[in-house]
Amino acid sequence: MFLSSCISHPLISPKISHFGQPSNLHRNVKVDKGYTSALKTRGTDHPSQQARIGAGLLGKWSFAKGTRLVIRKEVSTFVPFRKSFEVQASWLTTSQIASSMFTLGTAAVLPFYTLMVFAPKAELTKKTMESGVPFIVLGLLYAYLLYLSWTPDTLRLMFASKYLLPELSGMAKMFSSEMTIASAWIHLLAVDLFAARQVFHDGLQNEIETRHSVSLCLLFCPIGIVTHFVTKAVAGTAAAGDRHRMH
Repeated sequence: MFLSSCISHPLISPKISHFGQPSNLHRNVKVDKGYTSALKTRGTDHPSQQARIGAGLLGKWSFAKGTRLVIRKEVSTFVPFRKSFEVQASWLTTSQIASSMFTLGTAAVLPFYTLMVFAPKAELTKKTMESGVPFIVLGLLYAYLLYLSWTPDTLRLMFASKYLLPELSGMAKMFSSEMTIASAWIHLLAVDLFAARQVFHDGLQNEIETRHSVSLCLLFCPIGIVTHFVTKAVAGTAAAGDRHRMH
C-alpha cells in the first residue's frame, strides 16, 4: 500500500522519513523530471519527425536510502512526416508530356509547309525539303512517345481478332490514352510531311501547281494526294492540247 501511494503521488514532502531524517525523495523527483524533459526535448528537436516517448515510474524502497522513484525509459517510436512538396520522379506528368509533344510536333512541321506554300521556287525551300533531318527528328520523337505509351496489352489490343488482325473495338480502347493519341499524331505528322514533300518535288519536276495539294496534305493528306494527281492530269491534258494546237 505504501509503495502504491508513492507511485501515485510523487510530490511527497521532504520532511517525511523513515528514520527521522529528511528523505532525498524530493531531490530525486526533481532530477527525474529534468531527465524526462530532456528526453522529450531530444525526441522533438527535428521538425520533420514526430517522437512519442513514454516513461514509466518504478518505485523502489530500501532501509538504507528510503523510498525513491526511478524512471524507466521506453522504446521511442519515430514517425517521419512526408513533405507536402516532395520532389516527384518526373518534372511533368504523363498528360503534360503528351500535351507538350503534341504541340511541339505540330509547331515543328509548320515552317516546312510555309516554305512549300509561300516560296515553292526559292532555293532555301528546295534545300530545306531535300534534307532528311525533319523526318529523323519526328521519328525519334515518335519512338519516345511510343515507348511511354507502350503497355503489356498494346499488342493484344492491336491484334484482337482470332486472325491476328486489328479490330475497331481494340483500337478504340488503345487510343483512350492521351500518350497513345500523341504518339499517333506525331506518326501522322511525319507521314503527311513526307507525302507533302513528294508532291512538292513532283510539282517542281513537272512544272505544275502544288500549293493547294501541299496545304491539304497537312491535315487531309489522302485528299491532298488525290488533288495532286487530279491537278497533274488536268495540267497534262492542257499541255497536250496546247501542243496539238501548235501543230
